[in-house]
Amino acid sequence: MIAAPRWWHAERAWLGAPRGSGGGLVRDVLIEARGERFAAVTPRTPAARVPPGTVRLPGLTLPGLANAHSHAFHRALRGSAVGDTFWTWRDRMYAVAERLAPDTYYALARAVYAEMTLAGITCVGEFHYLHHGPGGIKYSDPNELGRLLIAAAAAAGLRITLLDTCYLAGGFDPGGAPRPLTGVQLRFGDGTAAAWAERVAGFGCDALGMVSPHARVAAAIHSVRAVPPDQVPEVMTWSHAHGTPVHAHLSEQPLENAECRAAFGATPAEVMYDAGALGPRSTMVHATHLTARDIELLGGSRTAVCMCPVTEADLADGVGPAPALAAAGCALTLGSDGHSVIDVFEEARWMELSQRLVTHRRGNFTAAELAAAATVSGHACLGWPDAGEIVPGAYADLATVSLDGPRLSGAGAGDPLAALLAAGTAADVRDVVVSGADVVRDGRHLLINDVPGELAAAVAAVLC
Repeated sequence: MIAAPRWWHAERAWLGAPRGSGGGLVRDVLIEARGERFAAVTPRTPAARVPPGTVRLPGLTLPGLANAHSHAFHRALRGSAVGDTFWTWRDRMYAVAERLAPDTYYALARAVYAEMTLAGITCVGEFHYLHHGPGGIKYSDPNELGRLLIAAAAAAGLRITLLDTCYLAGGFDPGGAPRPLTGVQLRFGDGTAAAWAERVAGFGCDALGMVSPHARVAAAIHSVRAVPPDQVPEVMTWSHAHGTPVHAHLSEQPLENAECRAAFGATPAEVMYDAGALGPRSTMVHATHLTARDIELLGGSRTAVCMCPVTEADLADGVGPAPALAAAGCALTLGSDGHSVIDVFEEARWMELSQRLVTHRRGNFTAAELAAAATVSGHACLGWPDAGEIVPGAYADLATVSLDGPRLSGAGAGDPLAALLAAGTAADVRDVVVSGADVVRDGRHLLINDVPGELAAAVAAVLC
């Protein structure tokens, strides 16, 4: 059955980096979708000539945003990283992870994903490593928590790539001997990468990792701290067999680098490269403390890098070499990670602003480059290369921002995209379409009536 068409008329739309006359910022864009895909995009269509039933989108319309790195349960810790270090913050994060049960995790994730859709996010990469019950006891379905995250994303109306994470060790001693998992870490581990792959096979993924029209399962290596180098090839074999992305935390903290050198005589990037984990389907998250050789390896292998600038600032991680990585050939993407805020515009803004503090120079990235990191590059690194652009054949995802609110009114008459990335926030998002379906209209979530209330209740349930 052929799906009935739907139309939207965007007052202004960003159609990607300029490619001839069809790209960049365009006025009066008639957008048609059939089912979950765009069917036609017609710029400069007067409002008087649109089909009956067309939805008007005043303001600036972008492709749906991608949040390439999320830990849903970290949302419970918002505002808690004051006056301490990453490592003491991690202790509090472990305490929250210890208390999570299937019902409380689902409620929290559903509310967090709803907050994301209100912010214009249409696809999330959930870096999922809380696999088992207390003490490491497996649930009757070993993938119960992963399935609940997929269900939570569906309930909130966005697509998800569940980055099922291999987590085997609690760190390494000098010389490379892995430390055993202890405490809450027992909930993360599968024992070996082969056992991880066997568990993940239980999702029943197809050849591209798809488990439903809105969800795919992909692979993740937590970090060089958590996966011995000789276990990495097993994860990569599973990824290659299913054609899925692979994500990993990389060089977030100087201590991680120091321990990696002590254990393996190499940097985390060098360890990942030697283990076969870098490449065009791989994304390294953070990549904050890199050597020149690290940048060369990442760029030369065409590995993507996911920056999480707000979390990296919140946890005092440092500022990664984003311009050098981009120049070397890495696609840059964005994630909200610990959810100190959920705002991809803020992440994009801070990818530029943090570099200004380091380089003492403005304009390290153009507005179009920041927007690409927030849209098409983010979707591609999550295994959805046919999303993040307003073009025929792509997933019909839209995020429309009001230009007449207090932050953007009167700003950027000639370049509203630059104004949005300079001053706009998630609060300016008014309408969101995911796979051709309305999820947010006039700033109201259509699937979940009281997102703030659900967030408050879900956070309280895991902190009590």
